[in-house]
Amino acid sequence: MAKSPEKTSLTGHQLGPATQKISDDAENDPITLPAEVAGSGTLDRLVNTARDYAKASTAENTNKAYQADWKHFTRWCRLKGVNPLPPSPEMVGLYLADIASPDKATPGLTVSTIDRRLSGLSWNYAQRGETLDRRDRHIASVLAGIKRKHARPPVQKEAIGPEDILAMVATLPHDLRGLRDRAILLTGYAGGLRRSEIVSLDAGKDDTMDSGGWIEILDEGAVLTLNSKTGWREVEIGRGSSNRSCPVHALEQWLHYAKIDFGPIFVRTSRDGKRALEARLNDRHVARLIKQTVLSAGIRSDLPEKERLALFSGHSLRAGLASSAEVDERYVQKQLGHASAEMTRRYQRRRDRFRVNLTKAAGL
Repeated sequence: MAKSPEKTSLTGHQLGPATQKISDDAENDPITLPAEVAGSGTLDRLVNTARDYAKASTAENTNKAYQADWKHFTRWCRLKGVNPLPPSPEMVGLYLADIASPDKATPGLTVSTIDRRLSGLSWNYAQRGETLDRRDRHIASVLAGIKRKHARPPVQKEAIGPEDILAMVATLPHDLRGLRDRAILLTGYAGGLRRSEIVSLDAGKDDTMDSGGWIEILDEGAVLTLNSKTGWREVEIGRGSSNRSCPVHALEQWLHYAKIDFGPIFVRTSRDGKRALEARLNDRHVARLIKQTVLSAGIRSDLPEKERLALFSGHSLRAGLASSAEVDERYVQKQLGHASAEMTRRYQRRRDRFRVNLTKAAGL
């Protein structure tokens, strides 16, 4: 007797013509009026305002990552013939297993990326009025197994030391573009700044809508007021021991010759490098600048160029300050804007190794 074809049960998540639209519209704005409320010009404007505030609740780069996570997941659901809404812990667990398992065409994602993907899905579901239970066994047990099987030690970017940063700025030309890039590197290093924080600075408070903070130059140094991912904080950058290494002097030189007294501090320059433009730099410029000057200065020349480029990024500036500043750890924590000393220690590359020798202290 011939067997009848097996029927696949998808617990209400099978994707039919009526539900295909939900998946296609998954990128729509989640902030809307209640269904029972009629729209009006005033209410529609408030909806747009609320959407702007909702978008500002997380950093721009985080928003982009979460959008990409949702797009990837909804596409995966379509290919599997299921609907991403409402959330199904069973399907999310299968999705995690799929992206963790390498095949010949696509390598498996790292554990940190998978963890981030899951956070992105949870956030996206919350924005759509749904709740994804990460503690459900279909998700929690699969994720625990992925971490146990595939977890690797964290890959940290190389810290830039004081000799390195001086060698890097020495490779820059002495035109307007060189003055700008010198100020970027020295300010980012001395302030322990994220690359997004560097390029978001304005000359004054409330200069632009997209400002992430402003700067005040005093006799003793510069005070940066930053609206960072951890909230508002002040960063003090003191003057250096010489003009060659002083971040405040580099800032003053750039602001003077670029004639900047309003709006974004770090802007693009004309092709000939002789004139400052109005457009704010993208934070990717900081990453490219670091890699370019690392190569030009011959830092870690014992390694092939590709490996050297992979070692350094925008975080190398923050790690460099945390690893090189011989001061009480709490001051470094405050400068970096960390909520805990444990997070600060992650940036301190080899700084405290063997400072306390417990072997000898135990009598051996």
